[in-house]
Amino acid sequence: MAKIVVSAERVVDAPAEAVYRYVADMREHHPRFLPPAFSDFQVESGGTGAGTITRFKVTAGGRTRDYRMKVDEPEPGRVLTESDTASSMVTTTTVTPQDGAALVRISTSWNGAGGIGGFFERRFAPKAMRAIYTDELERLNAYARDQHPA
Repeated sequence: MAKIVVSAERVVDAPAEAVYRYVADMREHHPRFLPPAFSDFQVESGGTGAGTITRFKVTAGGRTRDYRMKVDEPEPGRVLTESDTASSMVTTTTVTPQDGAALVRISTSWNGAGGIGGFFERRFAPKAMRAIYTDELERLNAYARDQHPA
């Protein structure tokens, strides 16, 4: 099983502290910039930052998969991770201050399947997920700009 890593990043036109707050607040802010690929987003427990548990579905490449994620903050205010409770998948969101704005990077890694299924996973999943993350980052930028008009 090969490790698969997918990432996307963009500058978000708002202060890094505010952007991180939007990413970490799974009840009020985070659901507002998720792309249509995400559905049935629910907070199971917690709500903001470490210890939060969320559930949702992601549809990509014609397949829908359920996720149950546990949130941690290895670097509070800068790095937030979401770990799938049923697989090796970990999504890391990193928010770095950049000239009054924020560079946001979303990166997901998981242990890919073996065999022919793994071949197709390695071939197609990264492109589909990168497109979803690019969309999410665009939506986050629009949301942050609405919250912090220049």
